[in-house]
Amino acid sequence: MTAAVRSLALALFAAAALRTQPKLAFDRVALHQFEDGPVLAPDYEFVPGETAYFSCRIRGYATLHKEDRQSVDLSWRMRIVDPAGVPVQEDLSGKIQEEVLPQDKDWRPKFLASFVIPAFAPSGDYHVAVTVRDEVAGSEISTSLAFKVKGHEVQPSDTLAVRNFAMMRAENDPFPMRNPVYRPGEMLWAKFDIVGYKFGENHRFSVSYGLAILDASGRQVFAQPAAASETKESFYPQRYVPGVLSVSLDPNVAKGAYTLVVSVEDKIGNQRFEVKQPFSVE
Repeated sequence: MTAAVRSLALALFAAAALRTQPKLAFDRVALHQFEDGPVLAPDYEFVPGETAYFSCRIRGYATLHKEDRQSVDLSWRMRIVDPAGVPVQEDLSGKIQEEVLPQDKDWRPKFLASFVIPAFAPSGDYHVAVTVRDEVAGSEISTSLAFKVKGHEVQPSDTLAVRNFAMMRAENDPFPMRNPVYRPGEMLWAKFDIVGYKFGENHRFSVSYGLAILDASGRQVFAQPAAASETKESFYPQRYVPGVLSVSLDPNVAKGAYTLVVSVEDKIGNQRFEVKQPFSVE
């Protein structure tokens, strides 16, 4: 056999081997409410704090032949990102290294993972980005699975601000009062969201807030400068801080018009913000 013929034969052999080599592919990627549960529909909406369960099945893998045994060697990694592309937690990774028996011709390698939707996650379309590598064949595939999150709606701000300010008669009232009116001796409740504060290292934030009540002439009749504070750090940036205030009105308080003043401070960003809400006592 001449050198030319030998080269041609080797080339044809390599081409035939390439054609018969399995092509790595995703058999199925899915999300579930619990491990190995039913596949969730694309329009399913997760809520902040909920745990999502992910599954991935793979086909077209190559096998490693050693003596009279065959085995699969796959590695995977995944990243979960919010609508802005920000990772919600540290990336996950793992390996699938298992022996493949002759009767396993229809077997599909599979891996499972779970992650928690951040407690203060915004609404929108999130994505699970997955990459699988076949260490035997040296091939790699990637895909992205979208899912929806329905979070608490809070308009962002570049500077310290208060959003969704509401006054209620009771802490758990589902709807705020349009024209807040209280009676002497009742409890005044206010809820709001703080946004626009600055982050330190590890997404650390530190905010505090206080309150004051003014009468119709603008005279301060009550004050609690340090009502509450919150300092926290986390992998995923917490973009708003829920605030809540309550004041027990004196049974002998004079009827009339008043103003609730809430003062917020961002200790890391050295910012201050004040919101005023009128109410009346009748």
